[in-house]
Amino acid sequence: MTDTLRFPDGFLFGASISAHQTEGGNTNSDWWWWEHIESTPCREPSGDACDFYHRGPADVAMLADLGLNSFRFGIEWARIEPAEGEFSRAALAHYRGLLDACHERGVVPIVTFHHFTVPRWLHELGGFAYDRFPSLFERYCDRAAAALGDRIGYACTINEPQGLGSSGWLLGINPPGHTDDRDGAQRAVDNLLEAHRRGAAAIRARAGVPTGVTLALPDLQYEDGAQPGTSSLEIESKVSDWFLELARESRDDFIGVQTYTRFRYGPEGARSPGHDWSDTTRELYETDETTQMGYEFYPQALGGAIRRANRSCPGVPILVTESGIATGNDEKRIAYIDRALREVTACLGDGIDVRGYMYWSLLDNFEWALGYGPTFGLVGVDRQTFARQPRPSASWLGAVARAKLLPIHGEVARSAGGAGTQSLQSV
Repeated sequence: MTDTLRFPDGFLFGASISAHQTEGGNTNSDWWWWEHIESTPCREPSGDACDFYHRGPADVAMLADLGLNSFRFGIEWARIEPAEGEFSRAALAHYRGLLDACHERGVVPIVTFHHFTVPRWLHELGGFAYDRFPSLFERYCDRAAAALGDRIGYACTINEPQGLGSSGWLLGINPPGHTDDRDGAQRAVDNLLEAHRRGAAAIRARAGVPTGVTLALPDLQYEDGAQPGTSSLEIESKVSDWFLELARESRDDFIGVQTYTRFRYGPEGARSPGHDWSDTTRELYETDETTQMGYEFYPQALGGAIRRANRSCPGVPILVTESGIATGNDEKRIAYIDRALREVTACLGDGIDVRGYMYWSLLDNFEWALGYGPTFGLVGVDRQTFARQPRPSASWLGAVARAKLLPIHGEVARSAGGAGTQSLQSV
């Protein structure tokens, strides 16, 4: 039994963060503008976030001491190219120092070049819908890879590009805040596809490191009598298929898989909790069956996401670049990670080339329009002092990483407790 729960040598166990959600003071980005306008849907501004910009090397050391051997983090375009065509040597040196900190502690750095934000100057030109966006992203990737590429383990071009057009041009929850602008959303999607193609080629040419895109692949399940529709999630799922096709045609070096739950559809339409994820005004709470995000507690979704990516891009290695839960109950977090990792071992057992698992997130951070309410972190962050507070789940995952082995179910039953141990809790 234990053999089926063993991970191969070289498997990457780690955690993920993004630049804007943790660094703090990202004043030159479109999201800083978005958080501060009068009509913002954001519950609060990002402010100092987790002060990761100044505390990064210490956080890398903490991650390594926990037993994890990889770290996915982002570099911030708005810092690296603060004005069009003007590249900051100081910002690039800062990120190189963070990469050096990873290597000093034996941590494989997985670097995301773009995670939702663009420089303010690019936002004012039209952002993702601007006709020059692909070429500007290519140039940014080229310059950043030239400066940092020899220290990068894996490079992720764009995080969850499938949702950027709908969130910014159809739903109005991301910059630029348009609603029902289908032409703008299509331009954004077309540009993001081309930007990934060009950006990935630039990174490979400069750095020669494994490069891919990271995609949100929620498990969409249709019951008898249900018909696929045009909900935001279903539209984004179709866009993900376009990116998977591009990844296959471009011979990407890996696919980054990201998922948190399933969404079920019946004959009457959506029937899962959390399907109204784009409503940023909703009350945030968790129950026995749901997370703080309102999502169904369903870590098994990860297996479906991995298999979907493998069907679309057979033979292309897969990295789980995000998998996690927002919860106020750390035993529930352990249960989630345990079940998600069992899905990974099942996929490995079926011969799927899964290279690593990155939990989202290392730190409690700024969850975009939902602010600091949802707590995803293996490590809590004091909002006043920024003190790091590792949770038992961090040590649990570190122990699995050291052993390369999942415990038998009986060993985690008491600490995990299933999804039914959490009473209704306001965030």
